[in-house]
Amino acid sequence: MEKTENLLIRQLPKTVRRAFLEQCEPFELVLSAELGERGKALGHAYFPLEGFITLVIDVDSHPMLEVGMIGREAMLGSELILGASKAPWRALVQCPGHSWRISARSLRGAIAANPALRRVLQRFVMVRLYQQALGAACERFHMVSPRLARLMLMSQDRAQADDFHVTQEFMALMLGVRREGITIAANQFQSRGLIEYHRGRITVLDRKALQAEACNCYAADKQIYADLMNAPAGRNPT
Repeated sequence: MEKTENLLIRQLPKTVRRAFLEQCEPFELVLSAELGERGKALGHAYFPLEGFITLVIDVDSHPMLEVGMIGREAMLGSELILGASKAPWRALVQCPGHSWRISARSLRGAIAANPALRRVLQRFVMVRLYQQALGAACERFHMVSPRLARLMLMSQDRAQADDFHVTQEFMALMLGVRREGITIAANQFQSRGLIEYHRGRITVLDRKALQAEACNCYAADKQIYADLMNAPAGRNPT
């Protein structure tokens, strides 16, 4: 496995990190795999090294809606930190890669035994709460085009590459809008040379211009992570 680091695990003191990783196992994130179901008990927590996982929620008969994105800056299974055993959303692998996996029981034991681990993961829970509140406001007040630019930038950060797989249908579901709106906005970005889109793959050609198109929630998201996790507010995926 390529030794790309998970940014939460990287914050741990070396001795704590070593002991924690001894309880983890390598796990492949396979495209479209479902790692968690709404209302089902969580058997494991995942710490991505590459790729990313999308959190989606179903409301009545409406299409699913994206409520979070988990890359190497984060973990899947933060509910376990709060003592919960079930998640309120589904977790789908959107971009394949490597990860560490730890059983729910082992994670609880490690948190109880290691104050440093507990502090890092509790700070991350606060990040998630702030970011989800920001995401709700973004969906309510911002137009499709800047939200799509933000989504593309977030996906690029977590994919750790200029090109990544995502369909227009899935982008529409993630933003809670009709596919036609995604098509219009994506075509505008492509005609202006910001991106290239072909058969479900997006290539970011002009990141700086795409950032100018994104709503300020993209920068705010990164600042929240930097402030609460005591990390640089650079191009780390947040």
